[in-house]
Amino acid sequence: MVLDTEACFNAVRARDRRFDGRFFVAVSSTKIYCRPICPVRPPKRENMRFYTSAAAAEAAGFRPCLRCRPERAPGLATVDAVGRLVSAAMAGIEEHASSSARMGEWAASLGVSDRHLRRVTEAELGVSPIALAQTQRLLLAKRLLSDTSMSLTEIAFASGFGSVRRFNALFKSRYGFTPRAVRGHREYVADGLMCRLEFRPPLAFDTILAYLRLRAIPGVESVDATHYRRTVQLDRHQGWIAVSLDSSGTALNLDMSQSLAPAIGAVIGRVKNLFDLGAVPDAVCTVLSEDRLLRPIVQRLPGLRVPGAFDGFELGVRAILGQQVSVKSATTLAGRWAANFGSPIVTPFPELNRLTPAAPLVADLAADAIAATGVVGSRARSIVGLARAVVDKGVTLSYAADALEQIARLQALPGIGPWTAQYIAMRALHWPDAFPGTDLMLLRAAKMTSKELHTRAEAWRPWRAYATHYLWQSLGALL
Repeated sequence: MVLDTEACFNAVRARDRRFDGRFFVAVSSTKIYCRPICPVRPPKRENMRFYTSAAAAEAAGFRPCLRCRPERAPGLATVDAVGRLVSAAMAGIEEHASSSARMGEWAASLGVSDRHLRRVTEAELGVSPIALAQTQRLLLAKRLLSDTSMSLTEIAFASGFGSVRRFNALFKSRYGFTPRAVRGHREYVADGLMCRLEFRPPLAFDTILAYLRLRAIPGVESVDATHYRRTVQLDRHQGWIAVSLDSSGTALNLDMSQSLAPAIGAVIGRVKNLFDLGAVPDAVCTVLSEDRLLRPIVQRLPGLRVPGAFDGFELGVRAILGQQVSVKSATTLAGRWAANFGSPIVTPFPELNRLTPAAPLVADLAADAIAATGVVGSRARSIVGLARAVVDKGVTLSYAADALEQIARLQALPGIGPWTAQYIAMRALHWPDAFPGTDLMLLRAAKMTSKELHTRAEAWRPWRAYATHYLWQSLGALL
C-alpha cells in the first residue's frame, strides 16, 4: 500500500485521530515508531518514515513508543476485496495469535491459499503473515505488561509464546529492553484484568448500549446505562466481562474475570468487533450524508457504529429467533434457549448465570427439544441445521471469513433467507456492506418499496450496514 506522505505528515502535525491506526510514523533519529496522535513533540519532517502497520515498522528496525502505545491503536476497516482480506487476516491473527494455529490454517479460514495470503499482506502491509503474528504477540504482551497485574509467566503464555525464556529473548531483541522494564513505565492499574480499547471518535456509546440492551439474552448478557456485561466461554476458559466508556471519551474500559487471562487476546479481539472499534466515522459519514434521506440522522449521530457479535453462533441463533417476530419476543425466546441449554456459571452479577449454548451441544439436540421452549418448529430445525454447519465447518461465523461466500452458504441452509443471512453478515461477519433490504422497519423508515430501497442503497456502498442502522435509528424508540 502506497501512503500519501504529505497527508501523513499533516495528520501527525495535527495529531488527527481520524488517522489513528491507519498508519504509523517512525523516527529515524530515535528508532521509535508512534501513532499519529502521539503527545510528544513531532519530529523533524526529514526524520519521519511512514508505515501501514506496526509489523512493517518493526521489520524496519523500529521499536514501539512507550508514550502513545501503538498496541492500543484502533484497527483497520477496509472493505475492498484486497483490503478486506488483509483486515480479516489481521483480525484473525489478533484473535488467534496465542493459539497454535499455523499460517495454512489461517489462510484456509479466509478461503485463500497461504501463498496468496502472504502475497497480499506483503503487498499491502510490507510484511508476511508470520511477521504480523509475531508482532501481534509482542504488542499483546506489551499491552498486558502495561495494563494488567498478570505475572510475566501468565503474560508469556497468554500472548502465545511457548516459554518464558523465548518470550524474554524475543522481546529484548526486538524492543531493546526487557519485559520488566515496561512494568517500570506503566500507568497505575488496579488488581485484576483491565484493558483500554481505543477508537477513532466520535462513538455513540449510549446508542450502542440501547441497541444491545433490547437484544441482551437473559442470563447471558446484561446492559444498563453505563455497562455491557456478559458471560464468556472460550475453549475451556469461562468467566465474565464488563465494558464501559472511559472518562477520556476516546477508549472503552474492558474488565474481565481472572479466569479469562489465558484467552485475553481473543476476548480483546471480540470486544473490538462487538463495538465496531475499527470503524472510520468520517469515511462513513462522508458517503451517507450525501443522501438527503440519511443526512439529518447522520448529522445527529456521527459516531453511530454497527454492533457486532461477541459469539458468532449465538448471534446466528438470535437472528433465526428474530424472524418475523418483535425484538422483545425474540429476546424472550433467546432467554429460554439459554436457560434450557446453556451451562450454569457463577459470576459477581446475579443476573449473569448462564453460558451461551455452544454449537457442538446444539448440533446434537433434537429440533423438538428446542421447539418445546416455544420456538416454531421450522426455526428450531434451522437452529440445529446452523449448528451442524458450524461444527462441520460448512459455515464460519467470524470476522475473519469471506463475507460473500458465507452469505451464500447461509442461504443454502434450510430456513435461512436473504434477510437472516444479511443480518448475520452485518453483525457476526462484521460486513460493512451487508444490507437486509427487505426488513419491514427499513422500508417503513425509508417510505419506499423494497425495489426502490435497493436501488437507492447502491449509492450507500460500501457502508450499507451503517445506512441500515441509521434508518433504524430514525424510527426512534423502535431502534
